[in-house]
Amino acid sequence: MEAPHNSLAADAVNAPVAHLAPGETRAGSAPAGETQVTARLDVTSPEQMQALGRRIAGLLRPGDLVMLSGELGAGKTTLTRGLGEGLGVRGAVTSPTFVIARVHPSLGTGPALVHVDAYRLGGGLDEMEDLDLDVSLPESVVVVEWGDGKVEELSDDRLHVVIHRAVGDTDDERRSVTLVGIGARWSGLRAALEAAH
Repeated sequence: MEAPHNSLAADAVNAPVAHLAPGETRAGSAPAGETQVTARLDVTSPEQMQALGRRIAGLLRPGDLVMLSGELGAGKTTLTRGLGEGLGVRGAVTSPTFVIARVHPSLGTGPALVHVDAYRLGGGLDEMEDLDLDVSLPESVVVVEWGDGKVEELSDDRLHVVIHRAVGDTDDERRSVTLVGIGARWSGLRAALEAAH
């Protein structure tokens, strides 16, 4: 398995950054006045989605909160699998739907990956207190699927990844991925993504 790293992965997604929009906002993604950087990429296969996860992993460090949003089957767990590979963690990353959260310890010196599926949790952070995410966050990378409106209070700085796919009866693998870096921690997001091309 790949060792943890702190720079963009060499095998980064080959898809170009399709749109880079400074100051662009998405409803509910960041309160007024919060620093926000947005980048959009097109992904055409599950392999590219996993490679994007490895690429994003190169930007992550202990204490980072990553929120994943998208329809069922959009590729959130596939992206997280790539994050796990890029971070060099132990265990196969699968959907934690029935256990709510899984911890994948690092195989090296990097942070553990805490993978949470908040789909069945209706309330906000109060309902998630039993997961002790606030305790795990400082030394881990916490990735939360379906975390909108539930985990934002964990950190002022977070990366929100929104995956859009064609809906209806289709086997189209194309996805539009929007990365929203919220807070000072993510102010260099666009530059880091552009540097990989």
